[in-house]
Amino acid sequence: MAHQFYFNSYILDNLPAPTRGFDVVQDIEEPRLRMYITSRGVKTFFVRKRVHGKDKRIIIGNYPDIDIDAARAAVANVLDAANKKIVARRKKITFKEFLDLYLKNKVRRSEDSFMKLVRAINLHLSELFDTNIDAISEKDVKDVVAKISGTAIASRMQDLMQSVFNYAVEMGYLKNNPIVALEKIKQNRRVRPLNKDGLKRLVRVINEQTDIVLRAAFLMLVYGFAPRSKIFSMSWEELDFNGYMWRGMPLTDRAVVLLQDLPQDDAWVFPSHGGMHIMDPRTSWKRVVTQAGIPNLTMDDVHKFLMRQLVWAADKEDLRRNFNAVLDDIFSEDF
Repeated sequence: MAHQFYFNSYILDNLPAPTRGFDVVQDIEEPRLRMYITSRGVKTFFVRKRVHGKDKRIIIGNYPDIDIDAARAAVANVLDAANKKIVARRKKITFKEFLDLYLKNKVRRSEDSFMKLVRAINLHLSELFDTNIDAISEKDVKDVVAKISGTAIASRMQDLMQSVFNYAVEMGYLKNNPIVALEKIKQNRRVRPLNKDGLKRLVRVINEQTDIVLRAAFLMLVYGFAPRSKIFSMSWEELDFNGYMWRGMPLTDRAVVLLQDLPQDDAWVFPSHGGMHIMDPRTSWKRVVTQAGIPNLTMDDVHKFLMRQLVWAADKEDLRRNFNAVLDDIFSEDF
């Protein structure tokens, strides 16, 4: 049975990923709305429905590309559409024309994410654009996918076409999905190269950095229990040192000590040039992780490693204690 709670952005942003497979959670306000959380941290809204005698899981979209309110609002429409009888269509339609329909009706993403998908489609699938969708065979798809460099993007494009063809069947343009039996592309999953000893080495190297802003920002990646985009865009007005809170999330003891020692002469906690906060200091990060002996470590690896150590708690004080417990377990001899 899915774990039930009231969906809100604070909880969903901080849901820990399972070590393998996926977890399922369920919304209390709209009980028909559920979410997959995969071991890679992907969070996907979906509903379950018995359609024509078969149990069916219907994907609404990925969080946060589609927000919670929009997902709740979509439930009724998605379930109504699932019950409609498929109408066979005799009119021919090209793959490109149907892709445009698919993108308009089925894809719910932020503007940047949507445009990134469109660019990938134009780059990798244009060979099929002028072909009628009912004339595309499994071999056609395999030939196109085989030309894509990189198993990750090839796998995503193949998965996209699976979804497109399923929608074409749903809309009556196809009788069957031509690639339903096509074997999935095997990917060499990246092994995240971090352990507790590595994290201790990383923090020691960060503490040796002479740039005050970068040193503090990199330490907050460890002490903040938040993704890098949120860490780097911290502003002073979001912080409540009286309550040890930031954006409604508890601050760890180490984070409070670190932040209170920083100068507060800018709107941003980690300011950069041109009145902005730091964005993506990958060159400096590469130097730090190389010195720490973990050259392939990304900033996201740090957050995901810490979240795997965390025991989640809905109560904020319990969550603060659990945050601190994770850091104490790693750094108790160094702090």
